[in-house]
Amino acid sequence: MGAAVDRDEDRPASVVWILLIGLSTFSFSPILVRFAQDAPGMTIAVWRTVFAAAMLAAPALHRVRGEMRAFTRRDLSMIVVGGVFLGLHFVLWIESLYHTSVASTSVLVTTSPIFLAILGYIFLKERLSRREYVAIAMAVAGAALIGIGDLKGGTGPRPLLGNTLALTSALLVSVYLLVGRVVRRKTSWLAYVFPLYAMAAITILVVALALGTPLFGFSAGVYALCAAMAIGPQIIGHGSFNYAVRYVPAAILGLLSLVEPIGASILAYVLFGEVPTAAAVIGMLVVLIAIAFAVLRRGRSAAEIHTD
Repeated sequence: MGAAVDRDEDRPASVVWILLIGLSTFSFSPILVRFAQDAPGMTIAVWRTVFAAAMLAAPALHRVRGEMRAFTRRDLSMIVVGGVFLGLHFVLWIESLYHTSVASTSVLVTTSPIFLAILGYIFLKERLSRREYVAIAMAVAGAALIGIGDLKGGTGPRPLLGNTLALTSALLVSVYLLVGRVVRRKTSWLAYVFPLYAMAAITILVVALALGTPLFGFSAGVYALCAAMAIGPQIIGHGSFNYAVRYVPAAILGLLSLVEPIGASILAYVLFGEVPTAAAVIGMLVVLIAIAFAVLRRGRSAAEIHTD
């Protein structure tokens, strides 16, 4: 991978509105999963991604077939990696909701900007400042507080397992965003997201079949909820990020995704009466502050480079 330089003059004004629309769908994702809990988490993950890929298949094959055929081996390899990691992200994230609270899962998943800082150093040779190291330490401490808070009475039958799954899914989604940052520089949105979502669906389907996960025999409501997840959080939500990642640094997108735990926690309180413990709330605040601390520093550094 190579570092990409952002140019504000090349950024369409529509990016802001597309991101706002996409972000508005994210908070509903964990809520829809909870409503579909008559089915296993793996089943939900399969149908969410299969529906999303199926919905995009016809327009992709009609409009961008030639562009997809022209992909280089490197482009295809990166899209496959991104799709596999996105698929595994969905598996772990959805499964985490069965073991810990909506609030904890949502916040831990949004630690991805911290992982992006680390991966940026490894793959893009970007040096971290002392301020960013402090932010990473703060995020780890905040994540620990969330786990302790759940152990002392927070919701969820196995909170430590759920928190671990959510944190791992954050790492996977970070790699997926970095891949998109590179590939989308020269690829249209539809030509990128269709094979990406198809690969994610295949990945989850293989895992589900290997585990013997049932895919059929559930109520029509479960499949309708999966279709709603495909249209809302995946095609519109993740789709807006996959559109914007061409113009906006992945770390900034990670920061914007912090609207999810706020909205999801409010919805979970209203719909499920799910109240996080005081320790968990403090941990969430620490994680959110740490992520903003790191990402805002990176934004200032980029601005200084552009000025120079």
